[in-house]
Amino acid sequence: MAKEEIKPLGVEALYTACDPNQFDFDTTEDLKPLTQILGQPRAVEAVKFGVGIHQEGFNIFALGASGTRKKEIIQRFFEVASKNDEIPPDWCYVNNFDEPHKPRAIRLKTGMGVKFRDDMKKLSEDLHNALKGAFESEEYRTRLQEVQEEIQERQEEAFEDLRKKSEQKGMKMVRTPVGFVFAPTRDGEVISPEEYQQLPEDKRKELEEQTPELQEELQKILQQVPTWQRELREKVDQLNHEIAGLVVGGLINELRDKYHDFPEVIEFLDEVLEDVVANVRDIVIDEDQQQKIQQLSAQMNIGEDEASESPTLRRYHVNLIVDNSETENVPIIYEDNPTYQNLIGRVEHRAMMGALITDFGLIKPGSLHRANGGYLIIDARKLLTQPFAWEGLKRALRSGEIRIESPGQMYSLISTVSLEPEPIPLNVKVALLGEPMLYYLLNSLEPEFPQLFKVAADFEDRMERNSGNQKLYAQLIGELARKSDLQPLDRGAVVRVIEQSARMVEDSERLSIRTRAIADLLREADYWSKDNGHKVITREDVQKAIDSKIYRSDRLRERVQEGILRDTILIDTEGEKVGQVNGLSVLSLGDFSFGQPTRITARTRIGKGEVVDIEREVELGGPIHSKGVFILSALMGARYAGKRPLSLNASLVFEQSYGGVEGDSASSAELYALLSAIADVPIKQSLAVTGSVNQYGTVQAIGGVNEKIEGFFDICSARGLTGNQGVLIPQSNVKHLMLRQDVRDAVADGKFVIYPVETIDEGMEILTGLPAGESDKDGNFPEGTMNGIVQQNLLEMAEERVRFSHDSKEPVK
Repeated sequence: MAKEEIKPLGVEALYTACDPNQFDFDTTEDLKPLTQILGQPRAVEAVKFGVGIHQEGFNIFALGASGTRKKEIIQRFFEVASKNDEIPPDWCYVNNFDEPHKPRAIRLKTGMGVKFRDDMKKLSEDLHNALKGAFESEEYRTRLQEVQEEIQERQEEAFEDLRKKSEQKGMKMVRTPVGFVFAPTRDGEVISPEEYQQLPEDKRKELEEQTPELQEELQKILQQVPTWQRELREKVDQLNHEIAGLVVGGLINELRDKYHDFPEVIEFLDEVLEDVVANVRDIVIDEDQQQKIQQLSAQMNIGEDEASESPTLRRYHVNLIVDNSETENVPIIYEDNPTYQNLIGRVEHRAMMGALITDFGLIKPGSLHRANGGYLIIDARKLLTQPFAWEGLKRALRSGEIRIESPGQMYSLISTVSLEPEPIPLNVKVALLGEPMLYYLLNSLEPEFPQLFKVAADFEDRMERNSGNQKLYAQLIGELARKSDLQPLDRGAVVRVIEQSARMVEDSERLSIRTRAIADLLREADYWSKDNGHKVITREDVQKAIDSKIYRSDRLRERVQEGILRDTILIDTEGEKVGQVNGLSVLSLGDFSFGQPTRITARTRIGKGEVVDIEREVELGGPIHSKGVFILSALMGARYAGKRPLSLNASLVFEQSYGGVEGDSASSAELYALLSAIADVPIKQSLAVTGSVNQYGTVQAIGGVNEKIEGFFDICSARGLTGNQGVLIPQSNVKHLMLRQDVRDAVADGKFVIYPVETIDEGMEILTGLPAGESDKDGNFPEGTMNGIVQQNLLEMAEERVRFSHDSKEPVK
């Protein structure tokens, strides 16, 4: 039975058009909003589970290609869940009077944080005014004067007694610049030195003997002066504490009553009262001191309100770091810049007198604080590229608390005095967004990752293309247009977008759900629609957007094609050549890819059964390309030399290739070139080839089939289509075809052909015009067939090698 001839594809197989008659709308304005999540049943189920389970470590990693709406879908589920959750409490930091470097954290009911902060702010203001008024009152002045007069009287009484005693002994106590001295007197008046010398000797001796006794008593009095002064200070302090306690006690008792349900607040208020009484002197300062503080504060860029108070009063303020007073639902935070400080929080410092100082009021919250009790979304790649950020997040999730600590402190990189704020308990659901490769790398290389992110939400980037899904896709297009405030699309424009979506995923039976790329296409189409004066976006506007984007990106493609057309890069599109075939490759430049024909050649001679891949030998070939060459070598040996040695030495190369070569999509082309060289049978240069091959000669699917066909078509079209030119592609790639209109037109006019092949034999028949031939039970191929010629020539090579070995006495290996 004769083998059926391989026929080229008809134009209907080259493009799967979208039927506009399946839609019953005129423009996307007529479509209802899309309420369901399109094409993500697996991811939706995973996210539902991740949001619903409230167990340790069940955080979510949303993995998928960029533009698959991961963030939008995650946020939508978080928003739904947040409506049923209780709004989290407020958190604030206050001064720790016992250990100021360890500020205390206080938890308050939602909305109470603002009140507590304002109450303590008002308390500090009232304290200043009340204490100032109390210590300027007539009552305080009178009692202070009584205390001072009491001590002063005791001091004066002691000196008066000494004075009287000295007068009785004819001496008088006199104050001099160097202290007190005793001088002799006459009739109550101090005598001069001359008069003293005129006194009788016995009188002078008597006075000199009395002076030491008086000096000793004076010394005892002077030694008591510090004691009297200390007693005075103690009594003044006691008075001040009494007055301060009376003034402050009433103010703080009001707050005690208000916050009686919060033991931590009550404890703090008690400490405030104790501290105010102990530091009342620092609070009540005179105008000169206050002016100095204001001047210094201006240099430190402190606000007017803060500078108007004493530093002591600022210790009683409250640093509210989490305020949910205006939060309607549980917080959902997206951290766009997940640095360590932005996640965990930080302690800021202020320059003062050449030094860096800080206090509890300079503690700033991170996104974990704001999302505490709710949900946090982070881009995984951004997180991992920030120093210490991943370690900080892990530590917080593992310990269940937010501990603010600078990396410099952790690794002893700085010596600046800082704070150690009390940790805050953490209850948050975290969702990381990232690419699949990133997820798999973390899962295999980071031991703690599987323990902290146990829910993988795997997002698809494509969906099945059928009538029902195309109608839903039309709704998606309308939704994207409305979100971007674009003009509505008419039916033809929607049809063209759907067709381009299939082209994006290189599959006529699938649609892309990478909505970012679709939205960008709609925005560009909207621009051209307005530029053309249209009220709606039409099919022509969409096509203009597609063509314009290609034109903006295809300068290098034009340069490559120019090199081929000017015969700088040698590519034949007519005639026949032995050991030479046109292979097809794809070059990717950002989001733009194009096909490029490449000449592949093979040379053979008698040898030891080696197929030399020149690309691999010079380290330009990647591992997958080398794998393809090894596979075709195995096929050659098994098919043509199963029971005899393969006495062949062959070399394969991509001509005029000056960069790396990777992938196995050219392995069938390399095999065709090799078989042609062995058989000395020419190959049609009007045809180009793509497809990988397995060890049994089956041609397998490859990627970029549309770009590869169009790349060779562009060269043929520029040189003039003859009707003999075309491309061989794997049969399994036919379903992926979504070719350009000009290619389809050329096929329809019989000027260009596309052959689907399943095996190497089918491809060889098309390329050489000879029948491939099938082997008999002994593995022999018929004479005159392509396989027969190859087998015969290999047999002759083996015999010739045996003769050469016999003549040269070299052993056959």
